[in-house]
Amino acid sequence: MERFDRLAAAAGRARTALGEHVFGQERVIEEVLIALLAGGHGLLVGTPGLAKTRLVAATATVLGLSERRVQFTPDLMPSDILGAEVLEETGSGKRAFRFIAGPIFCQLLMADEINRASPRTQSALLEAMQERQVTVAGERRVLPEPFHVLATQNPIEQEGTYPLPEAQLDRFLLQIDVDYPDLDAERRMLAATTGKPEDELKAVMGAADLEDAQALVRDLPIGERVVDSILALVRDARPGGAFADRLSWGPGPRASQALSLAVRARALLHGRTAPEMEDVAALAAPVLRHRLALTFAARAEGHTVPGVIEEMTARLG
Repeated sequence: MERFDRLAAAAGRARTALGEHVFGQERVIEEVLIALLAGGHGLLVGTPGLAKTRLVAATATVLGLSERRVQFTPDLMPSDILGAEVLEETGSGKRAFRFIAGPIFCQLLMADEINRASPRTQSALLEAMQERQVTVAGERRVLPEPFHVLATQNPIEQEGTYPLPEAQLDRFLLQIDVDYPDLDAERRMLAATTGKPEDELKAVMGAADLEDAQALVRDLPIGERVVDSILALVRDARPGGAFADRLSWGPGPRASQALSLAVRARALLHGRTAPEMEDVAALAAPVLRHRLALTFAARAEGHTVPGVIEEMTARLG
């Protein structure tokens, strides 16, 4: 319990520090921390100007992680992310290849506007996100621990975007939708960001603390009722489930794993030693919204992914 109290308090301090730096996005901050505490990656989706990049940079500072940023553009190449081998000549005339590490060799990679790069470049992250390693010139290179990707994405309806492939979407533990702040939050934001310089953010955790918290999340007990609800929810979201007439494809077992870890991370963040049904309901949408697609007929009838997930969650009772 001493370990639990220490890490829960540290996670709470991180949430408070981020809330004082990014206004009106309490739910988004919580889901970002849940993704990291669960050992996964997060995809932040929202229109430009909603402080997505600011939040990711602040998260790295508050958690004490080494951070690199890659601005994804249509001409970005995989080697710009992973690194490459270059041929060098020594003073004695000998030639040898030397590996120059790319920005992916960090603890928190900010993939900014990830859907503005070509599918070839987007797929460069697949191996790194799943296996925490990259293969360059046939050689396996292990990434630092911990390793996380927080990617920002503009809505796919905007010009100059490429939809992420389903295989890559599935690597993100959560899809975190970023909405406009309310009036009071925007008023506080104006006062804080257009006046005197803001106070410098300081780390409240370190990489070792985060890894310890991730191990603790996996140690937290999870009740049979919560497990049954997770399995029922994920299986309902598949074409063979209760909503088969509306779905063209749905989540695989990785969604069940993601939800199981995420509900325990949320419990830790809220100071509870075990997840409850409210955690499943709160995280159903972030875990499932990027892992299922509606049929054309369902969309023509006015159904939406958030609406279908809400119906699925209501069936849990």
